[in-house]
Amino acid sequence: MGHKVVWITGCASGVGLYLADQFAKKGYRVVASDINYQALKAAASERNWNSQTVMVRKLDVRKEAQWRKLLVDVLAKWQQLDIMLNVAGYLKPGNISELDAVEIDKHIDINTKGLILGSKVAAEIMIQQKRGHIINIASLAGIAPIPGIALYSSSKFAVRGFSLALAQELKPKGVSVSVVCPDAIETPMLTLQEDYEEAAMTFSGNKALTVEDIGHQIFNKVIPKKPVEVTIPFSRGFVAKLGGALPQVAFFLGELLTRQGKKEQQRRKALLKNTRH
Repeated sequence: MGHKVVWITGCASGVGLYLADQFAKKGYRVVASDINYQALKAAASERNWNSQTVMVRKLDVRKEAQWRKLLVDVLAKWQQLDIMLNVAGYLKPGNISELDAVEIDKHIDINTKGLILGSKVAAEIMIQQKRGHIINIASLAGIAPIPGIALYSSSKFAVRGFSLALAQELKPKGVSVSVVCPDAIETPMLTLQEDYEEAAMTFSGNKALTVEDIGHQIFNKVIPKKPVEVTIPFSRGFVAKLGGALPQVAFFLGELLTRQGKKEQQRRKALLKNTRH
């Protein structure tokens, strides 16, 4: 069967970039894709990725034709697909009444439709192989509703629901599906939210996760054990599920978490200001 092949979306920065680099170092054949091809190529050059083992490609996850064209290239080169890792995501903070309607399409098309298309393309080939693992990155915001990032939250609710249903569809066919729901991660997407008071709840955790935290879970739990769902960290995942199951509790917890998050937002902005000086 040779080296395992992993296809990752959203590889130009953040979690996707870190995971692509780690998979490459671990000897996988890697398909690193992103809509921002220039940034992706720059990242590949900086990390000295071997073009024989890492395929760097532009991909707009919203376009089914691009998914299928790239799949043809992957199978022509390596004849298999073992892991599909849907990481690509989009977030624009703000209250829904104040956001441009185009933001609705961007959140749903990138976060939800794009992930569904990737899962579908992967499922088709994995069913033929009678093996494979689809790993979808959702969020704790896809378990408990988060005001201020309602579009992102709703798109990730859809990702979680889709992934849990898909896991049941594909299990009899020998294909595993895992949905990973992390808390806030220290990436450009988190930094973007610092200046939006509406997104204060995002910062309510004790400490933002790192890309290394996500990698640890992926390599030590998700890939070897193939759980249907993982929340990172478990404790925050429990709170999120409580809030998701009991809306009135979510309202109560939301007020507390928002106040806590605002303090952390202010601390981060003050730290950045001091760093610049």
